[in-house]
This record gives sequence, C-alpha cells and structure tokens, in this order.
Amino acid sequence: MSAVHDVPTSLPPVQRAVADDAERGHLDNIAPGDVARDGVRHLARLIRLRPLAVAIAIVGSIAFVAGVLVTSLVIGGLTDDLLIPVLGQGEPRGPRLTDAVLAVLGVGVWRAVGITVRRTSASWAQVTVLADIRRRLVEHQLGLSLRWYATQRVGDLLAVNDAHVKLATQVLGPLPFAVGAVLLTTGSMALVLSLDVLLGVTVVAILLLAVTGELVAAWATFSAFDLEQHRKSVVSRVAHESIDGAQTVAALGARDHEVRRFAAVVARSRDAEVLVGKRWSWFRATMEVLPSLIIVPVIVVGALRVSAGALSVGDLVTASYLLSLLTIPLAIIGFLVWDTAHSLTGWRRLAAVLDADDRMPSGVDETGGTDPAAVAASGVGFAYVQDEPAVLHGLDLQLHPGTTVGLVGATGSGKSTLISLLARLWDPGEGDIRIDGRDLRGMQDDARTSQVALVGQDAFVFDDTVRGNVLLGHEATDDEVWAALAIAEADGFVRALPDGLDHLLGERGTSLSGGQRQRVALARALVRRPRLLLLDDATSALDPSVEASILRRLRDADAPSTVLLVATRPASVALCDQIVLLGAGTVQATGTHAELLRTEPAYARLLQAYERERAARGTGGQR
Repeated sequence: MSAVHDVPTSLPPVQRAVADDAERGHLDNIAPGDVARDGVRHLARLIRLRPLAVAIAIVGSIAFVAGVLVTSLVIGGLTDDLLIPVLGQGEPRGPRLTDAVLAVLGVGVWRAVGITVRRTSASWAQVTVLADIRRRLVEHQLGLSLRWYATQRVGDLLAVNDAHVKLATQVLGPLPFAVGAVLLTTGSMALVLSLDVLLGVTVVAILLLAVTGELVAAWATFSAFDLEQHRKSVVSRVAHESIDGAQTVAALGARDHEVRRFAAVVARSRDAEVLVGKRWSWFRATMEVLPSLIIVPVIVVGALRVSAGALSVGDLVTASYLLSLLTIPLAIIGFLVWDTAHSLTGWRRLAAVLDADDRMPSGVDETGGTDPAAVAASGVGFAYVQDEPAVLHGLDLQLHPGTTVGLVGATGSGKSTLISLLARLWDPGEGDIRIDGRDLRGMQDDARTSQVALVGQDAFVFDDTVRGNVLLGHEATDDEVWAALAIAEADGFVRALPDGLDHLLGERGTSLSGGQRQRVALARALVRRPRLLLLDDATSALDPSVEASILRRLRDADAPSTVLLVATRPASVALCDQIVLLGAGTVQATGTHAELLRTEPAYARLLQAYERERAARGTGGQR
C-alpha cells in the first residue's frame, strides 16, 4: 500500500498540496480487531437511531430464514415420504401429494411475507436514519463557531454532508438480511449436526473458514476505502473551488490551469477506486466459488455416511439443499462485512465534524427592549489565531442610543473585525463589549440576535422567494416586509418583479444585481427592528444617492436603531452623527466629520484616498 500514498513529484506545487494524502492519516497498520470492534459499534450506533424499524426488519428476516429451514425439512420429508415410495417403490400416491402441495405453498407464503417485511422495514430504516443524521449534522455545524469554520474547507464539508452520510448509513440496507443470513448459516450448521455429527463438523469447519476469510478481507481493504473517500473529498473540494471561482477563472484566463488541477485530483481518485475495485473483485470471486468448494466435500462425506447406513437419502438431500442455498447468505454476510468497513470510513469523517465542540456558549440573560441600544467596548483585544499579532488591542468605544456612527479606517485597521465582535460572531480575547450595560457574552442567543443585526458587504441571498429571504424564519406580516423593503430602497424593484414578494430569486440571488442583493439583505435585518444595526460596507454596491437616501430613512424610521456602519464615501460619512477613526487595531480619534477634517490629517487623507479609488474604478449605481 505504500506506493499508493506516494505523491508524484512531477505535479505542480499547488496540485501536490491538494493531492497530498498525508493529511488523511495513514491507516495501513490498523489491526483487524480495531476494524471489527469499531464496525460493531457503528452498527449499534445506527440501530439506536431507529431501533423499532430495524427490529421489525430483523423479525421479517428471521421469519424468512425460518421459512427456508422449514422448506429444507419439507423437501427432505417429501423425498423420503413421497418421491422414493411413490416413484421408486410404486406405492399408491394417496393424500400424500395434496399434503405435499399444501406444505410447499405454505412455506412459500411464509417466506414471501418474511421477505416483504424485511425489505420494507430495512429500506424505511435506512432512508430515515440518513435523514436523521443529515439533520443532526447540519444542526450541529450551524452551532459551531466561526473559528471552527475558518479551519475547514467547504468542499470537504459538502462531501461529508452528502457522500459520506450516504456511505455511513448504507450498511443498514443489508443488515437485517445479514442477521437472517447468520441465523440461516447457524441453523443450517445445527441442522446438519443433528442429522449427522461427522457431516456437521465438516460443514462447520468450512463455514467458519469462509467467515474468517470475509473478516480478513474487510480488514485488508479498510485503508483502501479510507484513501478512496479522502480522494473523493479532494475532488469535491477542488470542484467547488473551480465552480465558486468561475468568474475569477474566466477573468484571468485560468481555465486550462483549473482543468489540469482538477484532472490531477480526479486521476488520483480514480486510482484509489481502481485499488478498491481490484480488492472487491478478488473478494467476490472467492465468495462466489466458496459454496461450490463447500458442497463437494459435503456430498462426498454424505455419500459415505449414506453407504454406512448412518444417514438417509432424504437427510442428505436436506443437507445438500441447505448448503446450496448458502450461496446467497454467505454473500450477504460478506456484503455486511464489506459495507460495514466501507461505512466506517464514511462515519469517521462524519464523527470528525460531529465531535467538534468549538462553540460560542450562549448566555442566560433574556432581557430585551425596543429603544435604540447603548454600546460600550472596553479594552477590547482580539486575534483570529492564538499567538499571532492581534487585530484589535486596547480598543475603547462608545455608541450613544439612536446615533449613526461611521467607522473609518485603512484596509487592515480592524473595521470588519470590530463589527463581527459587536455581532458576537467572535468573542474578544481581552476586554468586554456591553449593550445597555450588559455583557454581550451573557446574553441568550435569541435575545442577542433579536436586538443586534449585521449586514455584510457580501450579501448572501438564498434560493427562495423575496419574502422568504427577508423573513428568513422571522415572523412578520407582508406590510412589515414591505416597510423594511421601503427603508432599504428595495420596494421599487421588488414590485417590478413578476411575482413580487413571491418571486424566486435563484441560487445566491442570481436574478438580482449586487446592489439589489445588498438591499434585500438590509431589509432582512430591518424587518427584525434591531436595536443595534451593524453595516459592514453593506451599501458599497449602491449609487451614492441611494445610499444617502437609505441612511436618511434609517434615521427617520418609526423604530430607529443605533447604527454603526463601515463608511468609505465622504457623502455617507457626512451624514453620520459621529465618526470613529480606526488605525493599527485601536481607536485613534472620534468626533464629527467636520471636527476630524480639521484636527486629523490622517482622516482627511483617508477620505481623499477613498475618492481617488472610487474615481479610478468608476462609480455608478447597480440596477
């Protein structure tokens, strides 16, 4: 297996980094007992999610197995009591034929009922557990902190939520049948032992050898399964990057580069799948020929026992019939062992997400209010990565209720970081942030999000209607939705849409321009009537006159908010009651626009730089 893990040095550096298998962790030295133990735990874990459905499926499987065993006894009995006496010895048929027909029909119906119950319940259990785990996975991920998300790749998470969930639960399909297969195999061995000890010992030895071979095969392929799943995740990751960055790829003429990069990871994924396929083929070939290898010594030993008078012809037919039926049960047991090992690799990736516990603890303070909030930050320090330079340090800030405050600073000064801390997307490493004197960390999550709303520059629009995007789970009337859209200067273009509030906006709001998406996102925040509204360059795609109109409407709204906005336009800055100038991760100055123009040369230079940058790329509004 070591050759499989070698990363070709001929690949370009970026491709080698993507293709490197070292990050998955090598599993070549995993012990067979570990795979067996973890596999059993995984099965138990899945069964606990829907125990009743699995139990019903197993009952159906047991009923089917019992029907098979009874069928073997019926066939053996028919041989001794009907076929040999009537056909071989010329005895009268009498009522024995009718009894035989009824017996065969009876066990046939018995087996049909059992297999129907098994298949229906097993399918229901599998799809329901799949839905349960997906719901649990998404719920868990949405509760994790942004610090955790910063360490993840979107493509990997997409693979976990889709392919790996399916893989982790697919073992539930063959599980009930495999339980029945185990019982059928065990019952067959017991039945043959009851017919003749020597014949039974022969069967037991061969079947135990077969099951042992299946366990060894599952262990031998486990690391190959893991490698296959890892490389599929890499394919998903690179595909997501290429599609998500399609505009950049097209703009820079990097299509050929992306195609080569994707081709490299696809080729490595193919190699891993070929490796699994080879091992699967050898495994299946062995399992297909095994029943034939079993039946030969059984017939030889059975014939000798019949010759010795220790076994009847009917008993030998019963044993032979049972063993001829074991082709499918042995295959199902093999499938279960194989699928358990395969599913276990999927579950390991699920578990890595489900075991993540990087959460921002919710407080208990449910105090709310309707008036604009008073905000105070004291001695705030923050770094995204521990032991790296702080983005903010020793920051003090006061926002008076009902004021509109502009946050101005050069790139990298900490504006967006401060906005994120005020929304409690992150917690400060030092100091505290208070709303109306209450520590933000002590507020219950629902109380906080009902009072604080954040709108970012990259306005995310869901594949939903206008109404669904504005409400996003919030309860409000259509009149309140229209009022929020009006303040955001979005009511005009929404009324012009074919279906108004019911118009579907498409994935990421593809039917809207950047400015329109920003206004929908702003309305989403406003419909909640927040006491503190945080705008992180949330009107950057709008015409300056539209932006100014929105700021005036915010000030004149029936339920005004305390507003903190990252401002980059002098016209917008002039509308603010107060300006906070950030630099080097701390507050350098505060005052009105006019005051800072007189007293802070750095402020004036920054506004001039904003104007030059905007003039260079052109202004102009968005539709």
